[in-house]
Amino acid sequence: MDEERFSRLERLLGSDALERLHSAHVMIVGIGAVGGWAMEALVRSGVGHLRLVDFDVVEASNINRQVIATVDTLGMKKVEAARDRCLTIWPGCDVQALDVFVDDENASSLVEGVDIVLDCNDTVMAKVALIRACQEKDVTIISSMGAALRRDLTRIRVSRLSQTHGCPLARAVRAQARRQGLSLDVSVVFSDETVDFDYSGSRIDTDDERRKRTALGSLTTVTAVFGQHMAHEALKRIVSV
Repeated sequence: MDEERFSRLERLLGSDALERLHSAHVMIVGIGAVGGWAMEALVRSGVGHLRLVDFDVVEASNINRQVIATVDTLGMKKVEAARDRCLTIWPGCDVQALDVFVDDENASSLVEGVDIVLDCNDTVMAKVALIRACQEKDVTIISSMGAALRRDLTRIRVSRLSQTHGCPLARAVRAQARRQGLSLDVSVVFSDETVDFDYSGSRIDTDDERRKRTALGSLTTVTAVFGQHMAHEALKRIVSV
């Protein structure tokens, strides 16, 4: 079965590219509306080593947009549900599930040993902590900006953090990154669709605050496209797609 599992991929990209995919180590931070779809694309594309990071549990409100959320996974840790899903797709995938919240103290250790970080979490300070850790350790990072509140798929872009516009989350991340002296030459997926939301008060410091983040409306079509863009950017860096 393993020979057939990726046969279409091998026909398109070749055996050398498939080996690079099998050898790649990718970390996904935030296994939710964006990160879950990125994870799905990567495991189905033969990425052999996945480090999944999230601190949350699956809730009924996740079902409309998160690929790991079903009636069977309600109440499970997201990383456990995500790991199980990956292994049902490809049992040979090496999946590491870490039930932690990323912050300044652990970001550096979390990025150790990975080739690419896909930042799909929705917290400004965690995003900046990951950018700092990746720049210090010369690890490739691709960061998702805000996908909630958007309706127009045609406004989703792949760019650099320094060139984003119309995205309140990107604006907040840029401001924090500048304050910390970090480079804004960071690959991002963002939407320039106008939304009315302010991330300026988004710093959170306790587990209770983390679990009580503002609930924003979102469409699975939009969040899934964000996730697919994130995965595709990772694949481009592993092989020429």
